[in-house]
Amino acid sequence: MRNLLDFFIKYSKWFIFIIYVIISCMLLFNNNPYQHYIYLTSANKVSSLVFKTSGMVTSYFHLHDINDDLQRRNASLESEVIWLRKELARRQENIIADSIARDSSLMQFDFILAHVISNSVSRANNYITIEKGKLDSVKPEMGVVDQNGVVGIVNIVGDHSARVISLLNPKMRLSCKVKGREYFGSLVWDGKSPHEALLEEMPRHEKFKKGDTIVTSGYSAVFPEGIPVGTIISHEKEHDDNFYALRIKLFTDFTTLSTVRVIRNNMKDELMAIQEGEEND
Repeated sequence: MRNLLDFFIKYSKWFIFIIYVIISCMLLFNNNPYQHYIYLTSANKVSSLVFKTSGMVTSYFHLHDINDDLQRRNASLESEVIWLRKELARRQENIIADSIARDSSLMQFDFILAHVISNSVSRANNYITIEKGKLDSVKPEMGVVDQNGVVGIVNIVGDHSARVISLLNPKMRLSCKVKGREYFGSLVWDGKSPHEALLEEMPRHEKFKKGDTIVTSGYSAVFPEGIPVGTIISHEKEHDDNFYALRIKLFTDFTTLSTVRVIRNNMKDELMAIQEGEEND
C-alpha cells in the first residue's frame, strides 16, 4: 500500500496533466461542431479498422473448418461427375433403358475424407499416412485422390489410421491413358522429381502432344475412369522401338499434401468375384 501511495505521489504531476488533457478534449469536442465531427469520423475509422482486423483473425482460425467443408463438397461433386459419366456411357451404348431412374445402387463410388498425418517425397519408396482407418471403412487396395488428382493406393490399415503407397513409389504402377484416346499404358515414378512420372508402353505410331491430359483408364476396381493424373511435358524412346515413354507433370503437389479422399468402390466385391470366376473357367 505504501509503495502504491509513493507511486501516485511521485507521478502526481503527470496524472494531473492527463486529467486536464482529458477534460480539455471533452470540452473541445463537445462544444465545437467541427472538432466534434472530426472526432466522430476518426473514431469510426478506428473502430472499422479494429472490427476488420478482428474479422480477419477470426476467419483465419476458421480456415481449417472451411477447407474441410470444401473438401466434402468436392468429394460429393466428384462422385456426381463419376456417376454422370458412367450413366452417359450406359445410355449411349443402350445398355440400360431410358426409364431407369437414378438411385443409390447406381452410385458405384463414394469418398472418405481424411487428413494426412505424415508424407515423404524424397525417399526411394515414399508412403503417406492418413488419419482414417478400419473403423472409418477404409480397406486395403482403395484408391486415394486429392482435389487435383491421383495420390496413391491404401496398403496397410489400422483401426484409426492407414498407410498409402504414394504415386511417388516405384512399387505402384497405375493404368492410365491420354484423355480422349483408347491407348493406355502404365504410369510409374522414376525417382527424379516429386512433380513428374513416366507413362510407359505407349504405342509409337500414335501422335501425342505436349499438354495432353493424362487420366486413369478405369481398367481396375481401384480408380474409376477419368480421374486426372497430369499432362504430357515430353516423350522419350524406350528400349523397345515400338513404344514411347511419356514424361508427365503430375497435377497433385505431393510437397503440400494435406487433405485427401479415399475412394470406396461399392461394386468392388462383385467385380472381383466376376474376375475370379473368369480366371477359373
